[in-house]
Amino acid sequence: MDDRDQGRSRPGRERARQPTVLGSRPPRTRTTATAHPSRGPARAAPSTVGPALRRTAGYAWRLLVVGVAGYAAYLVVQRLELLAIALFLALVVTSVLRPAADLLGRALPRPLAVLFALLGALVLLGGLFALVGEVVASESGRLGREFGGGLGRIEQWLEGPPFRVRAGALTGLQGKIASYLSAHRSTLISTAVSGASRVVEFATVGALALFCSIFFIHSGDRMWRWAEDQLPTAARSTWDRVGRVAWRTFAGYTRGIVIVAASNAALVGVALALLRVPLALPLTLLEFFATLVPLVGSPIALAVAAVVALATRGPVVALIVLALIVVIGQIEGHVLHPLVMGWAVRIHPVAVALSVAGGAVLEGVLGAVVAVPVVSVAWAVVCELRGPPGRRHRGPPAGR
Repeated sequence: MDDRDQGRSRPGRERARQPTVLGSRPPRTRTTATAHPSRGPARAAPSTVGPALRRTAGYAWRLLVVGVAGYAAYLVVQRLELLAIALFLALVVTSVLRPAADLLGRALPRPLAVLFALLGALVLLGGLFALVGEVVASESGRLGREFGGGLGRIEQWLEGPPFRVRAGALTGLQGKIASYLSAHRSTLISTAVSGASRVVEFATVGALALFCSIFFIHSGDRMWRWAEDQLPTAARSTWDRVGRVAWRTFAGYTRGIVIVAASNAALVGVALALLRVPLALPLTLLEFFATLVPLVGSPIALAVAAVVALATRGPVVALIVLALIVVIGQIEGHVLHPLVMGWAVRIHPVAVALSVAGGAVLEGVLGAVVAVPVVSVAWAVVCELRGPPGRRHRGPPAGR
């Protein structure tokens, strides 16, 4: 062996002679892949799945997981429907009365401020319903006579062109309705009894919502801080951001829809009073509560008012009331909603319509009422999580 061979082999022998320390790793040796001389250098097998398909599959399974989680949450809420309704009502009451309680809290102790705010709201609602009941009771006799004459006028109007309804059709329809009611009296009584049980459930929900709203208004900030302290430290800032934007959106929507409903009710009340339509006050209150269902509530309430106007004041006044649907819809869509709720709810009207329709399909009227605030809060939370921390919504979380 010549000197060059000895020089090349000496380092290998020295490495082999080095003692091995217990617990140490053996020296790494590089292995170079040798390509077959006839095949050239080795290459990785090309993927048969394109990048667009991989990206679509990634979105698909993520959306599938989110959909399954959302459906599971929906099933849980459906089983605990009464508790969910009570909590929703408590949050609505908190969002509406919290500013009044804060204002009273500047001059009064906090418990007294909360008590006066809740008692004022209860007295206002109770007074409105009592006034509506008194108006209906006092005008019941006159309304019966006007409705009787109005039905006769409607029948004569339908018998003429362009409808040309057969004479006595409405009278026959009234007879059929009376015979149906007498034949299905037992079914109607059982339905009324089940409705009475629902009234008891609603009373329980109202009491629970009032109980929760007292604590939310009084010490919602402390409750929120306690809930944050139960989370891991790394997740507290994210949950704080989510809570702030969720409460800001929900409170803004609730206060905004109450202002819009009050504005619509005031316009309808003034118009019905000028047109001398009976039951103007009950119809105004109906308009207020119906406007809480976006897009469809107000037209339905005005359609009821148009029927009352048709039966008592004639077709001309009824057509004027129907024209109010278009006028108030334009004012609500182009003035009130952008001015009152534009800063809190930023979803397209098409999304609002689809949300109301989907909520109505799933849970009826209650679903239609709840759908828009739920979708608004979810969209605001998604926008907040996609953006950098602290860039959007710095409003307080629930109860602050």
